Amino acid sequence: MEKYFRYLAEVILTLLAVFLFTTIILLASGAPLFAAYYHIFKGSLGSWIKLTHVIKVWIPLTLCASGLLYTFRIGLWNIGVEGQIMLGAVFTTAVLRLGAAESMPMLFVGLSFVAGIAGGAVWAIIAGYLKTKGGVHEIFAGLGLNFVGQGIILWLIFGPWRRPGVASMSGTELFPQKLWLSFIPVLRLSPVGLALAVTALVSTALILRHTHMGLNLKAVGHNQDAAYLLGLKPDRYMITAMIFAGGFAGLAGSVQVAGVYHRLLPAISSNYGYLALLVVMLANYNVWSTPAVAFFFACLNVGSIQLPMMLKIDSSLSGVIQGSLVLATLAVFSWRTHKKRLEEQLRHV
Repeated sequence: MEKYFRYLAEVILTLLAVFLFTTIILLASGAPLFAAYYHIFKGSLGSWIKLTHVIKVWIPLTLCASGLLYTFRIGLWNIGVEGQIMLGAVFTTAVLRLGAAESMPMLFVGLSFVAGIAGGAVWAIIAGYLKTKGGVHEIFAGLGLNFVGQGIILWLIFGPWRRPGVASMSGTELFPQKLWLSFIPVLRLSPVGLALAVTALVSTALILRHTHMGLNLKAVGHNQDAAYLLGLKPDRYMITAMIFAGGFAGLAGSVQVAGVYHRLLPAISSNYGYLALLVVMLANYNVWSTPAVAFFFACLNVGSIQLPMMLKIDSSLSGVIQGSLVLATLAVFSWRTHKKRLEEQLRHV
């Protein structure tokens, strides 16, 4: 019970930090404070349609966060999750562009999702092998692969997959509607995407909490040397964790392509990978806290876009506000880490 209240206090502290950082940014920009918060709330939860937009952000954010729970469990910073979304989107697009796709749409949409999972997993395995075999830190490997992934998308959009007669940042041609992920007409929300996100959360909770693999990931994450002496192979489990993370991120890329934009875009990842890192840290690596935190970030992500339109302020302010969320989350994460170190030092005294 004490642990629960401590975690709740940390969440409240983080939300207060987010509120403080956002307030400072709004005041510095000269924006009317109460009107700004009103429009953020109304822009995200003011109607069923706006709530649908929030859920569309929540789905890929939750998928990425579910995968990151595996890598954080074993002590890896999978910064390459952005690139894994991109490669999942590329593989999905490749399948949906096949000539036979329109004749068997349901089959090819399903295959495109399998391809998306494979694309994200392959990109994650590369980072994993650079870490385990080449000694390259996963942060640097992931960042490098993110740039390569973005380069591949731009090359495809302006090269082999360019629109007939024009190549622009608007992306590839729209897929035929029969290749779109099915959606609820009024809300234009895909129940398949929502089901995938919920399934990812439940399966992650079951694997991490109730299987030997989840226990072994935790053991390797706490102490690799001790785990090795117990007969575990840290490198193998690191690759396994990366496969899960990459697979879920690739699935998020598939949802973006087949369920949201219906084409490949240069910004197909929408920075959801980086945002998912903050979601998992703020959730304190807890599976069941992750969807709530992801929903909070999705609301801010969608709601802050309304500020330039409603208050006639500079459009960059929404990005600055989202950047303040990063600072607030990292500040509380740093405080939490420092607090744990002090507690450990006191135990050894």
